[in-house]
Amino acid sequence: MTANTGLEGVVIGQTNLSAINGEKGELIYVGYDIDDLARNTTFEEVAFLLWNLRLPNRTELEQITRELEAEQELNDYVLNIIKAFPRDADSMAALRTAVSALALTDPEANDNSDAANRRKAIRLTAKIPTMIAAFDRSRKGKNIVAPKKGLSTAANFLYMLNGEEADELRVRTLDAALVLHAEHGMNASTFAARVTAATLSDMYSAVVSAIGTLKGASHGGANMRVMETLNQIRESGQEPGEWVRQSLERKERIMGFGHRVYKATDPRATVLRELADKIMQGGEETSWLDLSDRVRETMSEEMEKKGKKIYPNVDFFSASVYTTLGIDMDLFTPIFAMSRITGWTAHLFEQYTNNRLIRPKADYQGPRGLTVEPIEKR
Repeated sequence: MTANTGLEGVVIGQTNLSAINGEKGELIYVGYDIDDLARNTTFEEVAFLLWNLRLPNRTELEQITRELEAEQELNDYVLNIIKAFPRDADSMAALRTAVSALALTDPEANDNSDAANRRKAIRLTAKIPTMIAAFDRSRKGKNIVAPKKGLSTAANFLYMLNGEEADELRVRTLDAALVLHAEHGMNASTFAARVTAATLSDMYSAVVSAIGTLKGASHGGANMRVMETLNQIRESGQEPGEWVRQSLERKERIMGFGHRVYKATDPRATVLRELADKIMQGGEETSWLDLSDRVRETMSEEMEKKGKKIYPNVDFFSASVYTTLGIDMDLFTPIFAMSRITGWTAHLFEQYTNNRLIRPKADYQGPRGLTVEPIEKR
């Protein structure tokens, strides 16, 4: 056997959902380029695309919007559990627990039929934004805001989070960010979800596995670490370029640069950079963007000196965008989950339809031939 640490380059299955060309910096969902989708569709349209492998017509879009709207509210059991969370609870742990609690109240939780799983996908996509907003307001001692009819997923989330409707630019910015994060191939959390589903466990268990995986700093938690880095630079009082150079001299990693897959510019980062510019210019507050651009310029200069190419990834600009939207740093990763639930559940449809237990081998490197001595002699 040949061990392949991290399964890099190993193909573990087939999918119709997305494709990534890391050399070209290309990402497509079901044949559509991510740049085209982010600019010309909504999150609800992309959810339909991932679940049905085609974009909806107007009637279908209205139907899925109604279905999501009908499932946005949380029952008292789940709400009371969220209210009981410690105020300093980890936000991803809170989301993981809330999703588990939701499973206990769903009579279809253990029904793995395609029809039931599609209803659960709607349920999860509709309720996760409500869970996140309810947790945030509860921990701050504020009244929980119920979802409002007639608003999109992005608009409703901002409404439930802040208690007032956001303007069109802010809603459009968040909506595009949700589109950009909805799906990304066989990433760690998607793989974790599919491994769980492959045992024929239920969709809720698979999603909880995915949330637990996304919680890690090397996966979903990276965008929060980008913001921590930008805060460190601002609080240091140093010129951003000098801060970056000194960090590189100490062999420290600058968060938000490089990607396991992309060897060119992350196509999602391009769209987010434009969104960041629009929303910050609209609010006449460009300090975060100015800081981000200076960090990016310095990284490019320093890597060029070493004959290397390293590009900003989606986390680099999403951090600035979410901060400008007034979203707390520890909610960045839950918002990632709020979007990625569509990709996770789409992958789960595929897994359940053509299921095989995922059971790789490991290359044993330990000793052999040992014999047990009596405990008195050990």
